[in-house]
Amino acid sequence: MIKVELKDGFIKEFDENVSVADVAKSLGGGLYKSACVARVDGEVCDLRTELTKDCKVEILTFDSKEGKNAFWHTTSHILAQAVKRLFPNAKFAIGPAIDSGFYYDFDVEMKKIVKEGFDVERFYLQPDEAVKMLEEMNEPYKVELCKEHTDKGEPISFYKQGEFTDLCAGPHLMNVGVIKAVKLTACTGAYWRGDSKNNQLCRVYGVSFPKASMLEEHLKMLEEAKLRDHNKIGRELEYFTTVDYVGQGLPVLLPKGARVIQLLQRWVEDTEQARGCQLTKTPLFAKRELYKISGHWDHYLDGMFVLGDPNDETKECFALRPMTCPFQYQVFLNKQRSYRELPMRLTETSTLFRNEASFQRDIIFSVPISLKKNSRAVWNSQNTALIQSDFWKIARSDFHSGIPKTPTINMKARRNNGNTLRVS
Repeated sequence: MIKVELKDGFIKEFDENVSVADVAKSLGGGLYKSACVARVDGEVCDLRTELTKDCKVEILTFDSKEGKNAFWHTTSHILAQAVKRLFPNAKFAIGPAIDSGFYYDFDVEMKKIVKEGFDVERFYLQPDEAVKMLEEMNEPYKVELCKEHTDKGEPISFYKQGEFTDLCAGPHLMNVGVIKAVKLTACTGAYWRGDSKNNQLCRVYGVSFPKASMLEEHLKMLEEAKLRDHNKIGRELEYFTTVDYVGQGLPVLLPKGARVIQLLQRWVEDTEQARGCQLTKTPLFAKRELYKISGHWDHYLDGMFVLGDPNDETKECFALRPMTCPFQYQVFLNKQRSYRELPMRLTETSTLFRNEASFQRDIIFSVPISLKKNSRAVWNSQNTALIQSDFWKIARSDFHSGIPKTPTINMKARRNNGNTLRVS
């Protein structure tokens, strides 16, 4: 027998190798029907997971983030199964859950399949067997994914519902019948693995819920969000425009928009100065040697705009800056410093350049050119000089003082490179 600690510290005994699903059943039919996944000793797992030792178990429903992910993940498999029925020659790539629903990359579209109520079964194959089966299924993208894991020698997991089988790590729902409402929300193109050198696939987005009323509420929220879309409002207020032959992600600021940015920049820089910050201005690009020192060259080269041949060490090579921190560190290193100068807070309102795909851009002032406020603090703790990013944060209410009431100014924080201001 094993001891399972449940909600509120309640402990219940079960036979060894009991599944999490059976644990949920023992707690009541209502909980079992609404269960999506579980957390066992802190790790999210499938309801099919067998318990072999004493542990702590938390049953997760659609109300939890993990439950939604499993719910939407299973829905993406239903989408793929329906497409395969209608278009047997379709080739599948990946179909994960995302924050707002799910998507699946494939070559065609789909119809519903939920009413058939298939049980979702999990099984494992050895790596060689898994690759062979996927090759026989004529699924080249899945074969590629599977081969990347063969070196580990670990069994490869698959999920099966009706006639449909897919390579997948899970977790998934126990049965597709609990998915009562599905809505496809968008269809876009996407390169396999985000690389423009690979095949372009068709990506269908969707969302699903256990109740039709929940879907209606979600769709209403999306419609309301469209009314607050900064991309739409910014054009209507004549803050900016975009032109195809200028480029995506390259807004042309109109006089009103330029004035808003000017007021924001003045206010931010004055506020920083009042808090002991020192303003810096650094070049828009630099030699690769600087980025090698900072680590950007080794880790972010694919996301940088490079001027020259990055592989030719005999000639100078430059790159537009994706971040300002390498430059601001040079301000600190300009001369020998005393600990009495610490903390030293260096800031810059800067233009950054990042080579990212258009679907990765989430705000108008985004890549390839983005206007960002970068802050660095050099300080001393326990006789060690350190560099700290994002040393201050401004509450939303602060943003409404000293600037026009229209437009509303929101802050979107990025962990790695300071704060991003967006006009919406």
